[in-house]
Amino acid sequence: MRKEDQQPNQNRDSDSSKDQQSPDNGGKGPQPAPPVKFGRGIMSWLMIIALLILMFVLLNGSKQGEQIMSWHEFSRMIDPAAGRIKDDRVIVEDDRIVAQIKPGAEGFAVDGQVVYFKIPSTDREFYLTKLDALGVDHRTDTGTPIWQQLLITLAPFVLILLIIWFFIARSMRSAGAGPGGMLGSFGKSRHRVSTKETVNVTFNDVAGVEEAKDEVHELVEFLRNPRKFQRLGGRIPRGVLLSGPPGCGKTLLAKAIAGEADVPFFSISGSDFVEMFVGVGASRVRDLFKQAKENSPCIIFLDEIDAVGRRRGGGFSTGGHDEREQTLNAILVEMDGFEANDQIIVIAATNRADVLDPALTRPGRFDRQVEVSLPDLLGRKKILEVHAKKVKMSPDVDMERVARGTPMFSGADLAAVINEAAILATMEEKDWIEMEDLEEARDKVRFGRARKSRKVEEEERVATAYHEAGHAIVQALLDDADPVHKVTIIPRGQAMGATFSLPEKDRYGFGRKYLLATMRVLCGGRIAENKKTNDVSSGASMDIRMATAYARHMILEWGMSDRLGFVSYAGTDTQQMYQGEKDYSDETAHVIDEEIKRLIDEAYRDTVRIIDEHWDKIIALAEALLKYETLQGDDVQRILRGEPLNKPTVAELLEAEAKKQQKQQPTAAPGGPEDDLGEADTGGMLPSPA
Repeated sequence: MRKEDQQPNQNRDSDSSKDQQSPDNGGKGPQPAPPVKFGRGIMSWLMIIALLILMFVLLNGSKQGEQIMSWHEFSRMIDPAAGRIKDDRVIVEDDRIVAQIKPGAEGFAVDGQVVYFKIPSTDREFYLTKLDALGVDHRTDTGTPIWQQLLITLAPFVLILLIIWFFIARSMRSAGAGPGGMLGSFGKSRHRVSTKETVNVTFNDVAGVEEAKDEVHELVEFLRNPRKFQRLGGRIPRGVLLSGPPGCGKTLLAKAIAGEADVPFFSISGSDFVEMFVGVGASRVRDLFKQAKENSPCIIFLDEIDAVGRRRGGGFSTGGHDEREQTLNAILVEMDGFEANDQIIVIAATNRADVLDPALTRPGRFDRQVEVSLPDLLGRKKILEVHAKKVKMSPDVDMERVARGTPMFSGADLAAVINEAAILATMEEKDWIEMEDLEEARDKVRFGRARKSRKVEEEERVATAYHEAGHAIVQALLDDADPVHKVTIIPRGQAMGATFSLPEKDRYGFGRKYLLATMRVLCGGRIAENKKTNDVSSGASMDIRMATAYARHMILEWGMSDRLGFVSYAGTDTQQMYQGEKDYSDETAHVIDEEIKRLIDEAYRDTVRIIDEHWDKIIALAEALLKYETLQGDDVQRILRGEPLNKPTVAELLEAEAKKQQKQQPTAAPGGPEDDLGEADTGGMLPSPA
């Protein structure tokens, strides 16, 4: 039955009940039977039928494992000379003689099997005399009355039926009392209610998204003082959609609204609407908005709304009745049902605003879309300062330098950097977090943990050093590339080495000169490695993938090809199909492939020329990497200028650390264990860098 047909029936039932109670009705009109009595009648008949079946089985069925015999067989079986029966005794009951076979008796596969002989009702005394004549010891056991046996057997079944009847009758009583019907609480909304007292997050804890804070701050002002906005006839938006990449602070911003606004805050995830039963999602939507209207002014927060708000009619459907579309329709209808004086604001958050249904984002529903994007340089600095208040930070830490070294980091990534730095400083027993801890935490969050204990063959180590030296020298020589920040040959994550850059500014778009310079930097690793080892390896796979991606974007999307011109060939990505749309011919596809290959070939040839001209610098940098393993950007500049590096090597640092630990150890008393062991037991081994 459709939902549209069910609601009028409920209204007619409620009207009939009103007429029944009204004195003006006079008792006229048909009176429908209550559903509770109907359910009790069904359960009563079910219980009676079950009892009859159990009685029939009890009275007519024999016990499992028992065997009935004739008197001739039974008399031979219980003969005392045979010794087959247990305790050499039989039990005489009201209507039979029972014997239990000894374990291992000949002719019986089941140990302890029970055999019996059925006594005719008029010959009981006759067979008792027979037992005496055979010399079989017997005792009389009249047993429990039949009604007691019946009660003991049926008691568990009756108890189970009573429990089932109780729950079904309870569901029948609540059939018309709320959403969900027979489903009981399935149709109830599973939202969480927060207030200003229960949430400790405010706008002061949200940084890096100032424009988004200003827009949602208007909502808080409206809920606190609605007459301020009604004075000029303005209407506050009914819905606000927070969209942006993951980890940028959409949920945190919603929590801050709950902490700032002195109104109830209903929060629920989009996946909480969907259940295994059809119609439950729409029922929960109606229940949520009903409770919100009863507690207005309030805020409804729908997290991950793309779980139920995807575009209708696209992609593949699971059938004619789509539960997700029904839930979306319920949300659309409820948001249209707001009155002008309903002080209810709906806030939704999603990472995929491009796949939402247009009916959901039109004016009148989600009037305002707030973009919560990745923070810029100033925003990253403010976010780092907010998280730095919760830890002990060294006064020498330069937050602006850390912010410059974390481009494209989200708020969640920056919080992870501070937390990882605190863990690193704690493991090294420092008094506070230092700059080197923050840099190591940044590299760990972005590229993975450094694997210093990994054993690398010398040939592979040399190839990695020249590979990274090729990247660093080309990047340092090109003016349009980002400055070199750090070079290392310590394995980190899936990479054997890495060259880190430090952008001087945030880029919201990519220039042609910057892209061409970056492609040459990507080619530098493979060329330097090949020139040194006269071989190529799979270590440049990521470089090749990135260079190809840059060239493809330049040709297909950004119109940076003189041959193809100011035309986009990327096609329309609807996010609903499994294959992309192709808007050009096969001849154009051939030209696109040629242009992508031309860009990469030009970058490769130009990089070969740069490396041949500065091969001595690459050798110097590679030898320094083999000696020090990690070099900073200043060290790379000194090598380019031909200056020597006056810094201790890794082995010298380990040796100094070992001497420091020996000095800190207390001097042992003469004749102690140290005198017996001597210094030879250490084997001259240095402590582990960890």
